[in-house]
Amino acid sequence: MKKDFLTVLDLCREEILELIDKGIRFKEKGRRVKRTLVGYTLGLIFDKASTRTRVSFETAMFRLGGQTLFLSKAETQMARDETVPDTARVLSRYLDGLAVRTFSQKLVEEMAEWATIPVINALTDRYHPCQVLSDLMTVKEKKGRVEGLKVAWVGDGNNVAHSWIEAAHVLGFELSLACPAGYHPHPEVMARAGGRVRILDDPKEAVRGSDVINTDVWASMGQESQRKKRIADFQGYQVNEVLVKGAKPDVIVMHCLPAHREEEITSGVLDGPHSVVFDQAENKLYLHMALLEKLLLRA
Repeated sequence: MKKDFLTVLDLCREEILELIDKGIRFKEKGRRVKRTLVGYTLGLIFDKASTRTRVSFETAMFRLGGQTLFLSKAETQMARDETVPDTARVLSRYLDGLAVRTFSQKLVEEMAEWATIPVINALTDRYHPCQVLSDLMTVKEKKGRVEGLKVAWVGDGNNVAHSWIEAAHVLGFELSLACPAGYHPHPEVMARAGGRVRILDDPKEAVRGSDVINTDVWASMGQESQRKKRIADFQGYQVNEVLVKGAKPDVIVMHCLPAHREEEITSGVLDGPHSVVFDQAENKLYLHMALLEKLLLRA
């Protein structure tokens, strides 16, 4: 039976920890891995621009002996009103899996409903579960564990924040989110958050004693017209050197990239001793290798 990965909640605690450990093993082996996906093809349907997600998925398939087929929605018959169910059923006859990066969570859910092959959420406006799995791998790599830690999120209660909330629920770590009024996480996501997730107004309180500080851009893809207003609304929510000093001395700072330097994060922090941002980006490759093996081989 096929398994989809549309939100973090599609995996249990044991599955997440297993994927993290497998990703770390893949990283240790480098190119010396078994080519377990020879003959497999992953379709990539991307409506949104991508650097890290696309390259890491393509390289992950290549490292494991498989291949990818990149499709923008505009280049398919979906651009001419072919339905999602029809597209999903047709692509299921050709491909072994689909990674979809789009705006609507409903679209990936509909794709998964009709596809007979695994469907992976490579980003929607509601969730970014693959990103958070690779972020958790980075936390395990740097801290030796993911459970029992205090994680702070500073900035927009966006899709990445939503997936962090779900991860906190599944794994049981403490998560404090500092978000301006009007930019809190979606109520539907918070309804499933559990008691270890807090929404705060003050970034200093959120990062106090934290092991991990996480942030993201203030205006995500599709919100470019709001950028000027968002920059004004998010004043005081920058991850800078003063804010970082309020966390534990060995705190790690994360950002899923791309970053708008000197807006949500200063260059001094992004390039500083607490930053694990580029390790975090690299780890998308290895976590995606682990995820693809699990879903395509149904292991």
